Amino acid sequence: MKIAVIGGTGRIGSQVVDILNGRGHEAVPHSPSTGLDVLSGQGMPEAMEGADVVVNLTNSPTFDEASFAFFQQSMDTMLQAADAAGVGHAVILSIVGVDLVPELDYYRAKTLQEDLLKAGPVPYTIVRSTQFFEFVDAVMSWTSDDSTVRLPATPVQPIAAADIAAAVADAAAGAPLQGTRDVAGPEVFALDELGRITLEARGDARTVVTDPTAGMFAAVQGDALVPKGDAVIAKTSYREWLAR
Repeated sequence: MKIAVIGGTGRIGSQVVDILNGRGHEAVPHSPSTGLDVLSGQGMPEAMEGADVVVNLTNSPTFDEASFAFFQQSMDTMLQAADAAGVGHAVILSIVGVDLVPELDYYRAKTLQEDLLKAGPVPYTIVRSTQFFEFVDAVMSWTSDDSTVRLPATPVQPIAAADIAAAVADAAAGAPLQGTRDVAGPEVFALDELGRITLEARGDARTVVTDPTAGMFAAVQGDALVPKGDAVIAKTSYREWLAR
């Protein structure tokens, strides 16, 4: 199949392109560097030309209220072009529990993105991922100083970016689900525990302080970010990933 990967030069997209091409598909990356503007639609019809599948891995440049406009406009331009070109399957990457955290603007904007895809004219699959291992450092940086890192005890089931890329590639190569597939890592951690494991593995002497009000994940109630029911469970453990 010919598969257009929007955002195909990023962390996940570049891996998705490599996986699909390695399986014998023609996966073509599209991004600003290739002349695609997902907001204005410049380059979008050309990206869709001859494609059997489109995978949208673009992300809002901000996590605030502006993310609503980004996802609304980018999905409108993609779905219009995909429909006009006769693309038979659209795949997006979202977040496990995204519709259960209405306190966060970005999560509500991602829920909007899902809803736009569901209501659109193209058969679809939504892959929902838990938090990436690669983002743990950024999460800790939001509420840290020279001696402490403050984190809530929010349950998370993080996953390696490479495992998510494989799950997205699987979805792109398969038939449209007309639904959602959850993908997660093999272990559930409290976020503060995950911070302690990370600092210890890196020989970082800072102390993790459990603070239920700290950072973005303080808005998460209960285990909203942990998949319920059937989910694809990746094999790579966090400690294994840290040791690489």
